Amino acid sequence: MRAPDAAVGRSAEDRLAGLAVPPGSLGRLGELGVWLASCQGVVPPTAPTNVRLAIFAGDHGVAAYGVSAFPPAITGAMVGTFRAGRAGVSALARAHDVSVRVVGVAVDDDAGGEHKVRRGSGPIHLTDALSPEETQRALAVGERVAREEIEAGADLLISGDMGIGNTTVAAALVAAGLGVPAGTVVGRGTGIDEASLARKTEVVSQALRRVGSRVDDPVETLTALGSADLAAATSFLLTAARAGVPVLLDGLMAVACALTADRIEPGAAAWFAAGHRSTEPAQTLALARLGLEPLLDLGLRLGEGSGAVAAVPLVRASAALLSDVALLADLLPPDA
Repeated sequence: MRAPDAAVGRSAEDRLAGLAVPPGSLGRLGELGVWLASCQGVVPPTAPTNVRLAIFAGDHGVAAYGVSAFPPAITGAMVGTFRAGRAGVSALARAHDVSVRVVGVAVDDDAGGEHKVRRGSGPIHLTDALSPEETQRALAVGERVAREEIEAGADLLISGDMGIGNTTVAAALVAAGLGVPAGTVVGRGTGIDEASLARKTEVVSQALRRVGSRVDDPVETLTALGSADLAAATSFLLTAARAGVPVLLDGLMAVACALTADRIEPGAAAWFAAGHRSTEPAQTLALARLGLEPLLDLGLRLGEGSGAVAAVPLVRASAALLSDVALLADLLPPDA
């Protein structure tokens, strides 16, 4: 795993320190510009103009066990809504000039397609989500989608998600990756009540007990506790990091996949920035392990990639600041 260019990062820090602004006054925007420069390998960085979002969609077997406020049929309906450009993230993407692609990896419907691995993923508290072969196919889907987006000129990538029950699966991935109990990671997802929250916590606890020490291997963790769509998203993020393309992470699903990607290949997280903080406790825990501080904290829990898309203007602003603000040295007389 090639790391972002540390020498360029230091040059970007020097330029930031030399801008005609009070020291430290640009706060997180200055830090973001330094990260972007080190990823791009150039100072000042260029504002991303080809930002591309891939939404990985799939159903999850746990949705049949009372862990969500919505029925599984919503997954397929929302895929159609994305394609019609009428979802929440669609409006944000149009506002911020972000292209959107929907990848149906494991939706439980009759639709086929080159990216479909299976109809839904197994209920993780009772059985593995995937077979080892399905895991490899899902990883291949994510790699292929990332390569296609990069070949199309992507200079900033975002992974989105759609799948009823996916916060349960993502919480299990985070618990496995961090070695923490279910009670510390499970949140309310779509807005479930106390009884559903208790069921959701028990589902994750049962899944972790069932899998045992298999969680020591990150790919085995995806097979046992993940899903086809989250495995594909993990590979999407990992492929972007390997190619040196920066990624803006969304909420719990994206961060759970980022944590898993960094477990597969340590150092991947250096190519990731956190777009926003979701309301899910597992996301905050995983971000802390990855060493990432979210750019936005708006109480969002929509998913879809929406929080990351909302943060895209901040990435562009950070590049503009490092590029366009005058240097203090240029304003002072030679003998000053």
